[in-house]
Amino acid sequence: MSIDDFDHAILSALQADGAMTNAALSEVVHLSASQVSRRRLALEQAGYIEGYGARLNAAKLGFGMRAVTRVNLRSHGQGLNEDFARFVAAQPEINAAFSVSGDADYILDIRVADLEAFAGFIHDKLLPHPQVAQVRSEIVLKTLKDRGGVALR
Repeated sequence: MSIDDFDHAILSALQADGAMTNAALSEVVHLSASQVSRRRLALEQAGYIEGYGARLNAAKLGFGMRAVTRVNLRSHGQGLNEDFARFVAAQPEINAAFSVSGDADYILDIRVADLEAFAGFIHDKLLPHPQVAQVRSEIVLKTLKDRGGVALR
């Protein structure tokens, strides 16, 4: 499926407000609500839209500390990497995880209540994992930008 300017406009509007109705979208993109509905469904089915959700304020919900943690594994191999991926998926403290190039194998975005909870996660969960060789963390002091989407035109 190739997308056109109307599809980009729909995606942009939904990225800003995923709760927009088809009627509200039709006013933004200048198409009828039925055309918007068909296009929206096609974008969902083609995988351009992966889901809908609300952006929550982590600090107000008790997750006042964020850290970016670089992890190096002891050794590599398909089974070992899959084991670490399963471990990461099971940890609620890890908000996002990326396999990266460079001096780290993985970058983890960790959200916890405070420094004590962060230390507990690192010392009680991450470092004891048998595949983890090295962990280096940076505490986020201030968030300058956290858009959470992609720049569409």
